[in-house]
Order: sequence, then structure tokens, then C-alpha cells
Amino acid sequence: MGHIDLTGVHYRLPDGRPLLDEVSFRVGDGMKAALVGANGSGKTTLLRIVAGDLSPNAGAVTRSGGLGVMRQFIGVHGADTGAAADPDEPEGPLGASATVRDLLVSVAPPRLRAAAREHDAAELAMMESDDEPVQLRYAQALADWADAGGYEAEVLWDACTVAALGVPFNDAQYRELSTLSGGEQKRLALEALLRGPDQVLLLDEPDNYLDVPGKTWLEEQLTATPKTVLYVSHDRELLARTASHIVTVEGSRSGGNRVWVHGGGFAGYHEARGNRHARFAELRRRWDEEHAKLKELVRNLRIKAANNDGMASRYRAAQTRLARFEAEGPPPEPPRDQDITIRLRGGRTGVRALTCVDLELTGLMRPFDLEVFYGERLAVLGSNGSGKSHFLRLLAETGAGGASTVAHTGEARLGARVVPGHFAQTHHHPEWLGRTLAAVLAEDHAMPLEEAAPALHRYELVGQRDQRFEWLSGGQQARFQILLLELSGATMLLLDEPTDNLDVDSAEALESALETFQGTVLAVTHDRWFARSFDRYLVFGADGSVYEAPEPVWSEGRVRRTR
Repeated sequence: MGHIDLTGVHYRLPDGRPLLDEVSFRVGDGMKAALVGANGSGKTTLLRIVAGDLSPNAGAVTRSGGLGVMRQFIGVHGADTGAAADPDEPEGPLGASATVRDLLVSVAPPRLRAAAREHDAAELAMMESDDEPVQLRYAQALADWADAGGYEAEVLWDACTVAALGVPFNDAQYRELSTLSGGEQKRLALEALLRGPDQVLLLDEPDNYLDVPGKTWLEEQLTATPKTVLYVSHDRELLARTASHIVTVEGSRSGGNRVWVHGGGFAGYHEARGNRHARFAELRRRWDEEHAKLKELVRNLRIKAANNDGMASRYRAAQTRLARFEAEGPPPEPPRDQDITIRLRGGRTGVRALTCVDLELTGLMRPFDLEVFYGERLAVLGSNGSGKSHFLRLLAETGAGGASTVAHTGEARLGARVVPGHFAQTHHHPEWLGRTLAAVLAEDHAMPLEEAAPALHRYELVGQRDQRFEWLSGGQQARFQILLLELSGATMLLLDEPTDNLDVDSAEALESALETFQGTVLAVTHDRWFARSFDRYLVFGADGSVYEAPEPVWSEGRVRRTR
């Protein structure tokens, strides 16, 4: 079994700004602790400090038991980089052509990862040369792979691929990750970590990209596993069903973010947080009152001491008392609430915003017809890998006027004056890499800084205007994408799981903005709360059919097709 213990951890961003301040908490043996907080508050950075990817500026981290880590964007960007708020983000082992085997190796224990790298290198050398030294190297790599438990790991991976993909490891190991949906990649990595030998797991938003059956499975696994788990999630249903403790990262008005722990689970969390903030406010009120009294006393004694030498000692004592009081400082103030304002305007379009006639996504879904009218809100539901993201990408590419990369037959036609705006599930935007938010707005949207700053402020991103896109947290990247949708003039929003990385405040702001959006919305979602705000539901079924339902349907399983 294992534990995690942080004591007095401080961390500063590369530009010198404090991110984490005096962070101390313990995750005990077998505990399921959820790490929550606003986007950009430092949750992912904190996990990376625990994992050893980053070194804190001060403080100590101790842990016991083997450590398994799932990063926020594992297997989704094509490289296991994750989003981070600093430029020292290590490149992960996964490249653009990474395979299922590469993903499983990346979440294996360190000794197994090292043996796998050497095995692959020796095997490649054997293909290029067959001389004796290469043969000896390959023989040694095979022996090291066996000693590290490689063959036992392959048995475990076989169970993982069957559970996650429906096929054995031998058939799946060389399949490229790009052919899997985000949810299939997440489920595969989770299967390996939960079944693996590591007794401490760090999971950064493990429910992202999972369909509802997958989320239900994850809830059951987290409840049943004896492992110690520290995880980040914004899914309130998952938090309520799995978290024994809530570790909150909250900022103060004076500087870096601190942590406090609620030990009663998520059911009583909001009441406990409200009581805590009320207590801080009351302590600050009392401090301000005492401070005012002491200052008034010093003023009165100064006047009296000027006319009576006998009052000089009392005046000096009052000054000393005030100095000590001010040196100790006020109690912590309640954290500043986020104030996110999204202004998705849209515009009038033709009555028929979208018409699909005998549309078939080749190899994914059977032909279907669909009409979507101006102003409607259509949620696209179904299991991972059923083709929902391909459907949105097809519509986005149709609106752009170019050739579609999505294999299909039949027709998808956008209505008059329909301008699609696409929110990508994976946040994969190579055109923004290496560029700051201010630069993207200035160069791509002709927004000088005096105009960009207020827009970024409405999205709680003004402090990140000089940061590169890839340094943002997942939630900050999502908010920036929504800002660009706002600026694009889109009249049809194509949203691919937009709430996955958003904190609760940001998700509620997005929902409010969609209510007033003058246009049409199509959204792929597995967010049960978010889906309730839509008025039509298009379901991609397990049998390959596409049908409408009057209510959200979460029971569709994996699509039944040759894999």
C-alpha cells in the first residue's frame, strides 16, 4: 500500500509569479482524494510535483508504494506532454505515430519502461544488422525484458485491450493511437493503471473523454480499488460517488494558491466551503476592527504624550503593540470568486441550418437523414469511438469549403449564412504552439493589446496573456478556444465535449452563454448535467444506427463492428 505527504510546498512559475504557497496535506493509505479548484489554480502542477516531474522551490514531498501516473492529455495530443503552465514540460514518450503498445508501456513501472525501450532499440538494430554484437544485445534485451516482468505485463495488457477495445493485445498492440477515440485511449490507460502493480495513482482528469458507461465503470473501480488515489476531476457526479476527501486548491487575494482538505466527501463540501469562507470573513472583520482600535489608541496617546511626559511610556507601548499586530498580519481572506463572462452572439441564418441526406460515415455509422433548424440545440450522444467527433469535423470542414478528411458518402449541407465554429475535443492546435495568447489575438484576429486585455479579462485569462498556449492548463486552453469562437462570428457552434476540462464556474458560464446565443448549437457531450440543457438528442447507437431520442440516452455500448 502507499501514501502521499506534502509539507510546506512552494512553487513559482518561470516568470517569478507564485503559483503554490505553503501547500501541506496527506493522502493516506487507501484514500480516494479529489483535487479540485479553478482552472489554472495549479492542480496539474501539483500532481507533477508529486510525480517528480517538477521540483518545488521549497518544501518536501514523500510517498510510499509504486507510483502510477495518468497525465491530463495522455494519448490525445499525439504526445504525452500534458498542458502545463511552465516551459519545462518534459516531452513524453508518445509521438504522432504512437501505438497501443506505446501507450501501455508509458504507464508501466519505470523498470519495465526502460526494458521496453531497450528491447525496441535492439529489435530495430537487428533489422539493420545481424552481426554477433547486435545478436548479443538483442538476447540481453530479451533477458532484461523477462526479468522486468515484461511477459507478465503482456498478459495484463491483454486483459486491458480486451476490456477497453474488445480485441486481444496481439491484435491491438501495433494499432496507432490516432485511430482510437479520446475515450478509448483514456479507458485503456486506466485499465492498465488500475490493474497494475502500482499502489499509488495520480490521475489528472481521468473521466475526460469517457462516455457515460465508461464514467460509471470508473466510479465503480475507484470505489472498489484498495489503491491510494489522488485525482483531478470537475465531474460532480463522479466526485460525489468516489471521493472520501476533497483537497481544494484556492487562491488568495495576496498571492499564491493554498490548499485545504475537507474530509466529509463531496456531499457536504459546498456547505463546508461556505462556512470556511464565512469564518475567514468574520476573522478579517474582527482583525480590521482591532486594527482600527489600536491605531486610534496610538493617535490619542501621541496627542497626550505631547502635553504630558508621563504618557510617553504608554505611547511607546501602544506603538510596539500596533507594530507587532501589523507584523503578524491579517488572517487569510476568502478566495476571490471567478467572474467569467462569455458573449457568444451568433447571427441569423437560413431556417434550415443543417441538412443531412443519406449521410454515412464510412466504417463508423450507417446512413441517416437529419434536419437541424436555426436556433436549435442538438446534443450528439453515444459511446466512445462511434463517430461523433468525426461527424462534427465533417461539418466544420464542409463549412470551410475544402475537401473533407472524413470518409463519408451521402450529403451534409449547411444552410444559408451558416458559419461553423469548431471546438476541438483534443485542444490540438499546432498553429498556436509557441505563441502567446496576446500574439494569437493580435496576429490572427487583428486585436491590439488594449482590445485583447478586456476580452481576456472576461475569461479570467488576462494574467496569462503573455504565456504560450501550450503552457496553459487544460481548462484555460478550453476557455481560450471559446473566446476565439466568440470572435469568429460563428452562427453554428460545433462543440466537441466542451465542458471536459472546464471547472464548474466556467461550465456554468458557457451554459448561460449558449442560452442567449443567436444561432444553432451541435455538441458532443458525455456530461450528464450539461446535456440536460439541450432540446434535441441525436444518438449514435451500438448497432451502427443514428437516431433521435426525446431524452438523453446513456445506455448505448461499444459500437459492434470489426475492430
